[in-house]
Amino acid sequence: MRRCRLRDYLRAPQKDATRQRVERGGRPKRSKALDLIPDVRDGLTRLERVILYQLHEAQKEFGERAVPTALLYGRVVEHVNVGQDEFQAVLAHLCGHTLAE
Repeated sequence: MRRCRLRDYLRAPQKDATRQRVERGGRPKRSKALDLIPDVRDGLTRLERVILYQLHEAQKEFGERAVPTALLYGRVVEHVNVGQDEFQAVLAHLCGHTLAE
């Protein structure tokens, strides 16, 4: 049985487990799987949380008027890569509506 020596360990190329993939802008990339898992605090996914936050910000700007869905979608797309169909489904779910297929 071969004994492991410190110099052998130092020479061998090691993968850095703490190194994260970095996207443009210097921020670490998010895993798509993490975006789909509901948060422990309130049960919201990342997409649901972004929609609610952007809706709140838009409602502060619009006051009593209704927030257009297209405007809300544009704000959400700046933070999360989501298609129109998925956005509509999640928004309907948050509002308590069901979409007709």
